[in-house]
Amino acid sequence: MGIASHLGSWLLGTVKNTTGSTAGTVRNMGATIVAQTSNLTAAQVAGLTGSLGAIPAGACITSVQFITSTLFASATTLKVTIAGVDYATAATITSAGVYPQTAAATFAPVAANAGATDALVTFTATGASVTGAVTVVIAYVVRNSDGSYNPTAFQN
Repeated sequence: MGIASHLGSWLLGTVKNTTGSTAGTVRNMGATIVAQTSNLTAAQVAGLTGSLGAIPAGACITSVQFITSTLFASATTLKVTIAGVDYATAATITSAGVYPQTAAATFAPVAANAGATDALVTFTATGASVTGAVTVVIAYVVRNSDGSYNPTAFQN
């Protein structure tokens, strides 16, 4: 299996340009949701803070979740911050499983548009032990730095 890189949104749909006002003639293109994952070991989480990378400028952030397949030896809290704003309050991980996060109301402006420049993503943890691992999944829609994803009338 290979990995491919693409700069910009993947637009999918069946009608590229509106030519009328009925279904089948109105533009129905939409941008795809992509995700970044970061695998953190107990040793990395025990460092209490760290970097998870960056989200592209203009992105619309749709979700954050933690997946724990190797349980930490003690209860561990984990929080993700994007563009300097906490996505949600810290989640306490006490068992193996999927921990979907609910975005805080204060995160709404960043969720709607990550900003005019790439948004750095960091984490904060407490109570980490010598065993365990977690995967952090951040899903988002790639868009232009101004938050748009529609091509101009001059682009094909």
